[in-house]
Order: sequence, then C-alpha cells, then structure tokens
Amino acid sequence: MKLLISPTNVKEALIAAKGGADIIDVKNPLEGSLGANYPWVIKEIITALPKSMEISATLGDLDFKPGTASLAALGLGSLGVNYVKAGLYGISNEKEAIEMGSKITRALRGYKTMVILAGYAEFKSLGSISPYMLPDIAIKSGASGVMIDTAIKNGESILDHLKFKDLQSFVDDSHSKDIFSALAGSIKIQEIPIIKKIGCDILGVRSLVCTRGDRLKGSISEDKVRLLINKM
Repeated sequence: MKLLISPTNVKEALIAAKGGADIIDVKNPLEGSLGANYPWVIKEIITALPKSMEISATLGDLDFKPGTASLAALGLGSLGVNYVKAGLYGISNEKEAIEMGSKITRALRGYKTMVILAGYAEFKSLGSISPYMLPDIAIKSGASGVMIDTAIKNGESILDHLKFKDLQSFVDDSHSKDIFSALAGSIKIQEIPIIKKIGCDILGVRSLVCTRGDRLKGSISEDKVRLLINKM
C-alpha cells in the first residue's frame, strides 16, 4: 500500500517526502476536499522534489463541465504530474461520469499522466454518483484508478460513512478490472489496520499527519508521517 500525502506548499511537500511519503498529492483544502492548487505552486513542488518522486494533483470537486475539467487536466499534464485526481462531486449519473472521465483522459493523451476518478463517502446526501460505480466508469472512460474520499471534513472518517464489506467490494472490483484503488477521508491512526485489511493500493491522508490534526490551520509533521508509516 502506497502512502499519498497532500501538502499545500513546497515546505510541506519536502517534509512529507523526507518523512517517507510515496506520492506527493498537491491540493488546496481551502477549495474543498479535492480543491485544486495553483499551477505555480505545483511547478515549484515538482522542481523541489527528486525526479523519482511520484506527484499527484487535484482538479477540484467538479461539477459537470467536461470542457473546463479537460483544460485543467491538460495544464496538469503539461506540468509533468504522474496522477490527476478528478472529484465527481456534481456528477449524478453514469453517462455524465463517463463523459467527464473520457474528456479528461483524452486531454492527457501523449502525457505519462494517469487519471484517478474520485467519488465521495457521503454520496447519498450529496446527490452525487455512487463511488461503487467508479470501477466500471473508469474502464469505460480510460481512467487508471478510482478513489473514495469524504467531501465534508468534520472529523468523521470514511469508515464512519461506509461499511467495511462495501469498501472491500470496491477494492476487489477495482482489482478485478486491473485498475488501482485508493481510500482517503479523515482516516484515524487506529483505523489503519482496517484499511490495511481492505487491501487498497493507495492510502491518502492530510489531517492525520498535520499538527493538531487540523488540515486547514495545521501543517504536515515529519514525525507524524513517520509514525503513520510505522503503523502501515
């Protein structure tokens, strides 16, 4: 299981990398769960990190605007990121999700950038698409991976919203289709053994490795990163 850590700036990115993160996932939590950061920040982080480090960046919590999403994806591909994460926040049906995914992946043709389609643990209350549909949607749209995150960062984790057996089925379905799976969403240190048992390919965190556990006002701590790795 790879550890994905989401810094907001180059200082945090360097700390996360030094602590042992496998993937540096650049985001802006002020703009939401998968809030997009600025291109100059992403470029600065890419320049500062070793070329061997895998870099991810978020497109945002997206409404159904495939043109806007594909333009943003092209920008990230041109910067040289390894992964682009697209949050299907305002997508309510399979047809829209496939079109969004297809346009994003088409924009990245010619780049060595993989697309991750992300759904939300609170999909029922949000009115957004079920994350359990994402493995099929990824296959139909050419995406490489799928993810479930929480949209509302109020201290409740993904495991407070979704059942173990359903997360296990999500991961198993992804693997049966030869795509990778990621889980995130205010995961707590005591929940790491459960996440390990589920068997996802990528664990995504921010608040867990921030000072005071605060994803907005805190900053990434190398000690907390190392503690998490020891639990993994």
